[in-house]
Amino acid sequence: MLRHKLLVTAAIVAAISFQAPAFAQEDPVVAKVGTLTITQSELDLAMQNLDPQLAQLPDEQKKVAALSGAIDVKLLASGALAEGVDKTEDFKKRMAYIGDRELHNSFFRKHVVEATTDAEVKARYDKEIAALPKQEEVKAAHILVKTEDEAKAIIAKLDKGEDFATLAKENSQDSNKDDGGDLGWFGPGRMVPEFEEAAFGLEKGAYTKAPVKTQFGFHIIKVEDKRDAPPPAFDQVKDQVKQLVMRDKYVAILEKAKAEQKVEITDEALKKGYEEVGKMQDGAGDAAAPEAAPAAKP
Repeated sequence: MLRHKLLVTAAIVAAISFQAPAFAQEDPVVAKVGTLTITQSELDLAMQNLDPQLAQLPDEQKKVAALSGAIDVKLLASGALAEGVDKTEDFKKRMAYIGDRELHNSFFRKHVVEATTDAEVKARYDKEIAALPKQEEVKAAHILVKTEDEAKAIIAKLDKGEDFATLAKENSQDSNKDDGGDLGWFGPGRMVPEFEEAAFGLEKGAYTKAPVKTQFGFHIIKVEDKRDAPPPAFDQVKDQVKQLVMRDKYVAILEKAKAEQKVEITDEALKKGYEEVGKMQDGAGDAAAPEAAPAAKP
């Protein structure tokens, strides 16, 4: 049924496109429902507000789904107008609230989203990176065996000068044995505690002189290099940093507005809850994002 409806709607779209005049229109009508029309701008809005599942469809299918939904809306809107729903107090209150919300969103887009520059985002990134504490990383390799005696025998061979990578290939039970036991770079919190303590306690080029026991077996660990962990690349975290910049702008705008316009809450319970939420938001700092504001998506 749905597939049939989508195909029929697609045919309507194709027909409208085929019959469209050659000259450009500022906001062309893409469909008519009785006396009501659906313009391209309305279709664009419908696409922006598609259900998340439908939003994953290819663009052409999204257009069809959005048009189908817009036609459904117009069909019932026509009936509502005929019944005078738009004259009721409930409808007027709803429209007033929706109008305020859309004004909020438009103001947010203009003064926060569109006002946030790449230069501001990069400057915030540099500031955050500079404030990060240094964190050591090690580049290590290991040989994993089942028993302590096996591990001690391998350590004895290392003491005699045998090659660590070769011994790993010949003896290790880990899947990385063919890579000489290479574990790459890792920082604190990446390995089980016993392994991590032993690895970070070694100097560059050294290996453990006693087997390290963990839940996986017995390890001989060699630290090949050490360094301060490099910060995440700008391109990797650009979007997250942009959220921080936008949040700061949004909070500043709200604080200015609250200073200029008095907010009064007559219900004591609501007032207390509102003040508590304000304290939580202040304490959250940069952890909060602009999307925390209702209907304030960029």
